[in-house]
Amino acid sequence: MNTSPVALPADPQGTLPVCVAALYHFTPFTDCAALRAHLLDTCHKLGIRGILLLAHEGINGTIAGSDSAITTIVTTLRALPGCADMEIKFSRAPSLPFRRMKVRIKREIVTMGIDGLDPRRDVGHYVAPAEWNALISDPDTIVIDTRNDYEVAIGTFRGAIDPQTRSFREFPQWFRDQRQELTAQGRTPRIAMFCTGGIRCEKATAFVRAEGIEDVFHLQGGILKYLETVPEQESLWDGECFVFDQRVSVGHGLKPGNFDICHACRAPLSEADRQAPEYEAGISCPHCHDERTEAQRHRYAERERQIELARQKGITHLGSDPVR
Repeated sequence: MNTSPVALPADPQGTLPVCVAALYHFTPFTDCAALRAHLLDTCHKLGIRGILLLAHEGINGTIAGSDSAITTIVTTLRALPGCADMEIKFSRAPSLPFRRMKVRIKREIVTMGIDGLDPRRDVGHYVAPAEWNALISDPDTIVIDTRNDYEVAIGTFRGAIDPQTRSFREFPQWFRDQRQELTAQGRTPRIAMFCTGGIRCEKATAFVRAEGIEDVFHLQGGILKYLETVPEQESLWDGECFVFDQRVSVGHGLKPGNFDICHACRAPLSEADRQAPEYEAGISCPHCHDERTEAQRHRYAERERQIELARQKGITHLGSDPVR
């Protein structure tokens, strides 16, 4: 078991008291139901909020709480079978970015829909953040962003290909459709892929290798580790990185970003989006205004009214949680 101290990021100014832990680990679990009950009970006792996904292939999620609570839960997680070396990315927030604690059992901890993949066995070559710039600056390297289109829209690495997928499940077909172009003129491509925390790339590289391409790399620790450790003046990252909690986005140094979220369609919203005539808080935004019916907008408006009434009474309305 990993017994090394849990090194949490400092909060020298005392303005970011909440610790956020983003984690995943591929390892076989045999009894997800028992594990779910254990983790949910432990998180509730520690006052931790967030979401954890469990499957027979491993665990994935983001949770937040006090430093002492996160230290305790990390020790608990690394004590699970096969999880001693679980990598966890820490950041800070001014308040809890989740309203509830959820532990869900899934078929996959990140859904690709391809049977037979084993990221533990077939994963591509890990590239440390300090070495990433050199790899993606090489003109012979094909750089692919494996995230969803709305994530790519607010930030990505310079020169990266945007597959314009709406979900990770679409990535295998996109790759198969693009394979001929990627292998044009008989070349064997060198492919470098990245995602938020690394989990999608673990599967994406395993998939691409299963498709017969061996020279495949991915960013170890994902964008979050890169933004945490690579100085901004040396960075090849443009924009902000979407995160699946109420912070919505983070920038270099994992500082909370400048984006909000549309509670109707979940799209990240810039200041320009919030100034657009199609924007109405909680009801519509430029990304979804033309895709929603009047009945849907009426329902969203009623939800916002109920949320405001709950806020005035000092209680939390379940519909106010933007992370689902």
